[in-house]
Amino acid sequence: MKVHGVFLVAVFFYLMYTLPVNGQPRKDCQTSCGRVTIEYPFGTSQGCYYADDPSFKLTCNETDQKLLFGTNFEVINISHSGELRVWNGVSYACYNSKGDLSDDISYILSTTGTRNYSTGCLSACDSLPPANGECNGEGCCSTDVYVPLDSIEFETNPHGYRELTSVLDFNPCIYAFLAENGTFHFNASEDLKNLRNVKEFRVLLDWSIGNQTCDQVGNRSICGTNNSTCFNSTRGTGYNCKCLEGFEGNPYLSNEHSCQDIDECTTHKHNCSDPSTCRNKDGGFYCQCQSGYRLDATTMSCKRKDFEWATILLGTTIGFLSLLLLISCVQHKMKHRKAAELRQKFFEQNGGGMLIQRLSGLGTPNSNVKIFTEEGMKTSTNGYDKGRILGQGGQGTVYKGILPDNSIVAIKKARLGDNSQAEQFINEVLVLSQINHRNVVKLLGCCLETEVPLLVYEFINSGTLFDHLHGSFSSLSLTWEHRLRIAVEIAGTLAYLHSSASIPIIHRDVKTANILLDENLTAKVADFGASRLIPMDKEQLTTMVQGTLGYLDPEYYNTGLLNEKSDVYSFGVVLMELLSGQKALCFERPLQSKHLVNYISSAMKENRLHEVIDEKVIKENNWKEVEEAVRVAMECTRVTGEERPLMTEVAAKLEGLRVAKNKHQWSDQYPGEETGNLVGVGVLSEQGDTSSTGYDSIRNVASMHVTAGR
Repeated sequence: MKVHGVFLVAVFFYLMYTLPVNGQPRKDCQTSCGRVTIEYPFGTSQGCYYADDPSFKLTCNETDQKLLFGTNFEVINISHSGELRVWNGVSYACYNSKGDLSDDISYILSTTGTRNYSTGCLSACDSLPPANGECNGEGCCSTDVYVPLDSIEFETNPHGYRELTSVLDFNPCIYAFLAENGTFHFNASEDLKNLRNVKEFRVLLDWSIGNQTCDQVGNRSICGTNNSTCFNSTRGTGYNCKCLEGFEGNPYLSNEHSCQDIDECTTHKHNCSDPSTCRNKDGGFYCQCQSGYRLDATTMSCKRKDFEWATILLGTTIGFLSLLLLISCVQHKMKHRKAAELRQKFFEQNGGGMLIQRLSGLGTPNSNVKIFTEEGMKTSTNGYDKGRILGQGGQGTVYKGILPDNSIVAIKKARLGDNSQAEQFINEVLVLSQINHRNVVKLLGCCLETEVPLLVYEFINSGTLFDHLHGSFSSLSLTWEHRLRIAVEIAGTLAYLHSSASIPIIHRDVKTANILLDENLTAKVADFGASRLIPMDKEQLTTMVQGTLGYLDPEYYNTGLLNEKSDVYSFGVVLMELLSGQKALCFERPLQSKHLVNYISSAMKENRLHEVIDEKVIKENNWKEVEEAVRVAMECTRVTGEERPLMTEVAAKLEGLRVAKNKHQWSDQYPGEETGNLVGVGVLSEQGDTSSTGYDSIRNVASMHVTAGR
């Protein structure tokens, strides 16, 4: 007689869904049903389960307090790792003594059909198997299911059963059911006849999020916090979340119920032999021994330290290193103190006290003058790299500096040899602190902590007027308009210094090398190291003669008496350079013409002015303007200071020459004089006398015959 046995299977079921925007449960979401805790991403109401996907929706039967998955699967528990346990019913078919089916029950689980899959097994027996036999085919057989299933159907086959009526006594029914591996143990004497008394078996369902791996979903996974991580589903597609080692909670949430640190010390999840030594930390614990004891990693117990030679050597080494560290700290402190004392010494030596006293004495010290540190200056000039040198002169060396805010500045490093040069440095700070003019290089601050003091200026990026006329920028053409405007700007600046500054200032070293040009060719007067403040109750000062050969006022040179007319003379030489393109002193010219003043004077007297004027200046209809500018320059360079005009008059005339519509304006003021002499004391005379005295300025000029030296 052929007997059909029991058919056992285990199923792994996967919830497939494309990843949507991350969602979190509301505070009013149901957290339990009966004895079962409801864990997110599952939930019972909309907004409480993951992304409102019905695959994660559970139903709580309020009558019997059973939590249902689908229509009739009672949920046993939910695991964060991707497992859902449910109760599943038994399908069976029973026969009567005639071999007819007395009742027939089948069970179908269905979601969405994606593929067909079938499996099964066959069992048979013609007599009752041993009571404690295994489910190996004799009365009972089983098979495993390893692929995702969308629906499960059991069918019975009664063929041939009528011929085996002898088995009805111990096996009238055929049973088929799903059960979790290891939960069913076959007993032939009971299960072949009475298995239908067991209504349900426990079934394990696998679930996962979406149909992408962790790498594919990236940071769009719903794993809630920094203490959780994503892992790929092991039995299908999609992913799940888990808490990191040492943390527990729901890894799918990002609130207070997400992965939290486990206190291993209070929950006794540690392996310290002495619980009192356990110390909790995020994600773990450690065993802390008291002083004089060490932790034995093998037994996780504390043992007294052994003071062997290695320990003694270690202690000696630590003591020696501590002594070296102490000595180093003392030396560093002494070095720091010595450096501070040296900086203070340099501050006093460089005239810091004098500067503070002078600025305070003026009553309106310039609060915008910043005091820079030695380290800041060294860093900004790259250790005073030679490649950063912008220029060198009688007052010092100028470096290009880059401040921490990336602004570019010019840093002037003074040349100090005695106290008089220190006074020149302080004098330059003092003078510039009183000046606020667009055509004067702005002083940003100074540094007095170095052996030689430093001045920090705004950076003018287009070189000096000397460079444009004679040096590296000479290939760039300065038109007549450029030169006349530059002359007006210089004259206006000197007029401001002489007449409009809070205290009259004499520059004392006006020359093309001290006139900077910015990117718009705007003139900026610089280098006030030799400048002097003139007290309001004095018209001139007696000083040691200082200036640059070629620009130096001959009257000041002979008498030592300094007044504002000395700057007028120097400006006249600068104006001649602008007009002629020639240097103030040139040893390649004839002996009597080495000085530019003599050179221009001779050309005017011999009626060959056009030979000495720069060809870049002369153009159609501007000769009269050039001639008038030459006349102004000749007026400025008269030997006697009293016969020179004031800078305010010079600035006004040059400005008038620049903007006047009638370019022959000055010809009317000097009738009959086109290339000849100017009136000795005329409209440019500071005395204001407009009558002619017959004075010939061409012959009364500074005559400085230089045969050697520069």
